Amino acid sequence: MDSVTRKLYHVCRGNRALPDALLPRNGWKIDRIDIGARTRNRGRLAGGAGGLIDIASMKFPRDMEALSDILAARDVGWVAALWPGQLEDVSIRSIVRGRCMGYITLPTTPDELGHAVGHARGMALLTEPVIHDPRTIVDGEMIGSCETMLHLFRMIRKVAICNAPVLIQGESGTGKELTALSIHRHSARRYAPFVAINCGAMPEHLVMSELFGYERGAFTGASERKAGRIEAANGGTVFLDEIADLPMKSQAGLLRFLQEQRIERLGCAQSIPVDVRIVCATHVDLKQATSERRFREDLYHRLNVLQIDEPPLRARGADIELLARHLLDKLREDSGRRIRGFSDDAVRALRAHDWPGNVRELRNRVWRAVVMFDSSTITASDLGLSHCIDARTSSLDQVRRDAERRAIERALLRHRGKVADAARELDISRVTLYRLLESYEVDIARFLRGMRTDVPLTVADAYQSRIQRRGSCDSAGDQRGVTGIFQGSCTS
Repeated sequence: MDSVTRKLYHVCRGNRALPDALLPRNGWKIDRIDIGARTRNRGRLAGGAGGLIDIASMKFPRDMEALSDILAARDVGWVAALWPGQLEDVSIRSIVRGRCMGYITLPTTPDELGHAVGHARGMALLTEPVIHDPRTIVDGEMIGSCETMLHLFRMIRKVAICNAPVLIQGESGTGKELTALSIHRHSARRYAPFVAINCGAMPEHLVMSELFGYERGAFTGASERKAGRIEAANGGTVFLDEIADLPMKSQAGLLRFLQEQRIERLGCAQSIPVDVRIVCATHVDLKQATSERRFREDLYHRLNVLQIDEPPLRARGADIELLARHLLDKLREDSGRRIRGFSDDAVRALRAHDWPGNVRELRNRVWRAVVMFDSSTITASDLGLSHCIDARTSSLDQVRRDAERRAIERALLRHRGKVADAARELDISRVTLYRLLESYEVDIARFLRGMRTDVPLTVADAYQSRIQRRGSCDSAGDQRGVTGIFQGSCTS
């Protein structure tokens, strides 16, 4: 079964590549990608595969661009094979550190190569868990599984089947326009235009001409007839965002249109029938605005036939993490490095933050973290939410996880980073240990760099050595075989 399912991509340059006899054969199906060939494989690489980057055969910086395109594939566990001196090249170090699970120095053996790519493939399979909540609904750019969002999705489908005006109320950044677009998409008008108008962005003296259009010569500079935004949406939906910012004079014109379903262009004596549905949104309490005479009461009652309350992000519970992962999947392509997801402290910070800017703030924080993160996972600090983590409190689960991590570290120290032997001592499978290594972000490279292979090592000595030498990075060193699993621990 393994010989069918385990794929290995060998990325190399022509006749300079590692010989076939050196490549692992047992249980691997090898697919060679010649980086110098004009007809090299440009298709999508299969996820869950192993990858061997034959850097020793390549020419730099000539091959850098082509190699970067290939390494953009997600869920492939890459291992670099190179000569020790090549690590002195800053560009090569950057590729190995940012894109690879590990590297191996030449000369080597098929067994060492097989172990390296097998480990990298195993780590690549430990991607962010996909939440298969049967209640999760994805509607365009909207996603949710909490009761609040499920209620919103039900409301959208109910109001979509009729033509009555809809008023969407909610805080800024909650996604009111996405809700309006979803109403349009589920309605019988879905194939007609959806025209969004920001009432707060239009100058007061241009509001009427923008909404209803004008005839040639209607005012200075009107050199030709122009249809208004409402007329342009004929047969479809008009979305009036920030309706509370509409000037009082313009509110009268909108009220007349809602009553008669006809418009009059500026400078035209005839009225024109227009068939559109009005959906409007505001972060202002329109009922209070009417009592303060900032908004016409008769227009308020015309618009508020059907009302939808957009929930703030802080009221969406576990959906915050779900939405953050959804945004990360969309934004991670902006980063040239491997992102494995959110760390535990990032998840706790996402849940603890109050989110005054709602989904807009969440998107901005995730986007910034994707660009600026410094390790294999996005932390609370990367999100700018480190202040949301209270270090003084520890749950029972956190105490258990800390103890579990220490046990794993000590087992790895005793067995000099050999995962199979450490798993045997801990009485767990190798796959389970790989999963725990990923969960606790244990960096085996730091353990290996803290050891001397010619001296017997006690647990206490090894641990002290690792603490003293933490953060150091010997580019070539005396590494043998698999020399590192990079998780952002080395700096170029």
